[in-house]
Amino acid sequence: MAKSEPGARRRGPNDPDRRARIAKAAIEVVAQRGIDGLTHRSVAAAAGVPLGSTTYHFATLDDLLEVALHEAAEKNVHALKEWESALPPDADFAAALADLVMGYINEQYRDTVVEYDLYVAALHRPRLRAASAAWDEALIAFFGSRTDPLTGRLLAGLFCGLLMQAALADPRPTREEIETLFHRAITGPAM
Repeated sequence: MAKSEPGARRRGPNDPDRRARIAKAAIEVVAQRGIDGLTHRSVAAAAGVPLGSTTYHFATLDDLLEVALHEAAEKNVHALKEWESALPPDADFAAALADLVMGYINEQYRDTVVEYDLYVAALHRPRLRAASAAWDEALIAFFGSRTDPLTGRLLAGLFCGLLMQAALADPRPTREEIETLFHRAITGPAM
């Protein structure tokens, strides 16, 4: 095996994490400027990479949006798995869901807004719909595992709707109001 000469450059990627940094930077740009503020130039600046790197890895803005949505959905699904695995089997599920919503609209408000910006972008960009559907399916599966498939679907829709409404409402609904809605969805109307 021949030795490389001193000073010779090794071929291969200088920055193997660059693509991932660009993807994370795309989410950061959406958080700061919204979907309309997402440009290759703004993402390159946020990632600390040359402009050509963003266009090399993500030729179009839709490519950047798609990777940002996938990244956000992956992060959310991972967090949801951790939440669900930490939840005791006998937990009051409606109360746990109310706590989860409150966490998303309080401590994680910024991330929630970014995720909804990306989620709503899929309405106008069909190629983004697979990533948003993956998030929906994960919610349905998690919530259905604690109830049943139909109730899981109902809870997923209620959860997403409550997050959107609570993020926009002033004043925000109380935790008790949210818990009451989840109880109703799980148990049905009081007789």
